[in-house]
Amino acid sequence: MSGLGMSGHDDIFSGPYAALDDQALLSHFCSQRGIFYYPVIDAQETSDAKIEGVMNGQFDFNGEIHTLPSPTDWLKNPSRDVEWHILLHKFYYAVGLGAAFCASGERRYLTRWVELVDSWIRVTPPGFIAADVTGRRVQNWIYSYYYFVSHAQRGGVQWIDAGFHRRFLRALFEQVEYLCANLTPKRNHRTLELHAIFLASLVFPEMRRASHWRELAIEQMSANMQSDLLADGVHCELSTDYHHLVLKNYLNFRRLAAANRIELPPGVDRHLQRALEFSLHVHKPDGTIPSFSDGDSRSFLDLLEYGATLFQRSDWLYAATQGRQGIPPSKRIAHFPVSGYSVVRSAWEPAGPSYKRAQHLVFDCGPLGEGNHGHFDALSFELAAFGRSLVVDPGRYTYSEAPDPETGTNWRLHFRGTAAHNTVCVDGLQQTRYEPKVIKAGTRHTTGAVRHKISGPPAQARLLENLHHPRLDILQARVVSNEYDATHDRCIVFVDRSYWIVSDRLRAPSQHHYRLNFQLGALAHGVTELIHSESHGKVAGIQIRSPNLLLVQPNRANIRTHISPGWVSEQYGHKQSAPAVQSHAHARNVDFDTVLCAWDTAEPEISVTDLEVGVGGTGQAMRGLRIAQVIDGQRVIDTWHCHQVEAQDLRSGSGFELRPRWTFRRQTDSGEMLIELSNHDTAAQPIVSDARTTQSLAPITESRV
Repeated sequence: MSGLGMSGHDDIFSGPYAALDDQALLSHFCSQRGIFYYPVIDAQETSDAKIEGVMNGQFDFNGEIHTLPSPTDWLKNPSRDVEWHILLHKFYYAVGLGAAFCASGERRYLTRWVELVDSWIRVTPPGFIAADVTGRRVQNWIYSYYYFVSHAQRGGVQWIDAGFHRRFLRALFEQVEYLCANLTPKRNHRTLELHAIFLASLVFPEMRRASHWRELAIEQMSANMQSDLLADGVHCELSTDYHHLVLKNYLNFRRLAAANRIELPPGVDRHLQRALEFSLHVHKPDGTIPSFSDGDSRSFLDLLEYGATLFQRSDWLYAATQGRQGIPPSKRIAHFPVSGYSVVRSAWEPAGPSYKRAQHLVFDCGPLGEGNHGHFDALSFELAAFGRSLVVDPGRYTYSEAPDPETGTNWRLHFRGTAAHNTVCVDGLQQTRYEPKVIKAGTRHTTGAVRHKISGPPAQARLLENLHHPRLDILQARVVSNEYDATHDRCIVFVDRSYWIVSDRLRAPSQHHYRLNFQLGALAHGVTELIHSESHGKVAGIQIRSPNLLLVQPNRANIRTHISPGWVSEQYGHKQSAPAVQSHAHARNVDFDTVLCAWDTAEPEISVTDLEVGVGGTGQAMRGLRIAQVIDGQRVIDTWHCHQVEAQDLRSGSGFELRPRWTFRRQTDSGEMLIELSNHDTAAQPIVSDARTTQSLAPITESRV
């Protein structure tokens, strides 16, 4: 009896299952066993084209296609990027092969699955590369097992070799045991490893260690939630993408437990609801998330929809279905004070084309985040409107630091760096020191290779002020870096839910080169232009025109603005050309002021010039902005002035809180006052909610076995 010990018992099983021969064991696992689980499919990694490529020995990961021999040389990486090798070993394609087999009944998919899994078993140790890779492979092997064994259709069961089936189960047992002994200490890798252990304990209760696996997974997953989710619900790595990948594992864990009548510790649901609240607000009106820090820009509305059903939240359902079901959320503004994210939305629009018209800004003024996924982008933001992402985070593109063979560029360094983000770069330096180090043994990266590591205290950023009024939303924040003596204050103002003012104040005791960057989306490539507007024969302002966005700046003698080539990456391994609007100045102190006006069908008429409003305590002239535009056929003049107290060093820990003096006025061309607000106006103090208000994973196969 293949796979049995000399005693006639297989030591991975308990009770009577240990004495079953190969065929009897296979028959048992093909029977109805009263266990609930379901396959989770990664649509990106299981597309028809990718699965047909796997059938022909072609593996397509992260934009790279490599043809591998048969049997596969599992221990050799054909790519310069270790992430390619990681995806090969994670076996997402195994689930795709199973789904294709279930849909078509073609035996070739099962044959290929057996060939790949069996060859992996014969040559690969359980912990090869890293524990998290093992965890993801365990998940995907079990999901593929769903199609090929647990719910095999069209006569599939009779085609499975019983000896292979036993080898498969033994390999799974060994990998789960490896995970239990080698759990990643914390964060997202530990989450997926614990989910894999829990999943194995549910699907294979016949295994003698299943009860131990289950108890370990439940205890540690609860502890993982408490340690990794901050008090505001955001995952501690502060990556918008990893937040949702972790949330996906948490929700699947919760769903499996409920369906199999397994009780979880108190507090689990509270943590999940906080994490889902962040998901509600950070999703853009088009249904995708911004890619702050490492990660991709994609949609997780299926998680929000499942959370809506689980916790009976009709406001989450509204966002998850883009207004088709539920009721609008009561808040259009959300602050997450521990993680440092602030979200401002113009409104929760009704379902249909209008839903995506809303303006949506995410402001990042928090810490770097735990782990190694944070980007050096304090005070950066993303702006979306009218169904488009207009000012965007560049993304991550790659984890590989291998120089580009054509340009020599270290793309990991580029996409993580301050200069690529929507903030101000000082003297070309990172906000946090980032230096090359030689890789030591024991990591997933090639020993002896050079990779950059954080090598100093992180920059300190925090939100100093947030004021919200029906006609104005004001966010003020500050970042102080240990790499230079300049302090950066940024004020973002949303005027009448129509346009945005971004004011940057740089103050330092010594001269610096400052570069303000606005990274536009890929749709702006080749169709963005810079125009100098004139008044009385002189350059009065600068306009940058791109699809659905107009950026306008006053003309200042010490600032040069131009359009530079840039790059954005919505998906790992793929990058696109996209223009960046950059303003440069060399000085001790400099003020950058930019008006960003999103538009839908007609480009707005708007101009911005400087306006002197008095003399400050230092004897320097104080400036405001004069913004002329046409609204509903009427020409109006907006004036904005924000005099900030000179920056104090956050390193002192003095607890200084900014108390700016600001004023906003709107007048007709003839001087009639339409709006007048200031920080002395008590009506501007409260945070107000939009009077208009806001929930199952997308359908997936599920059954009991």
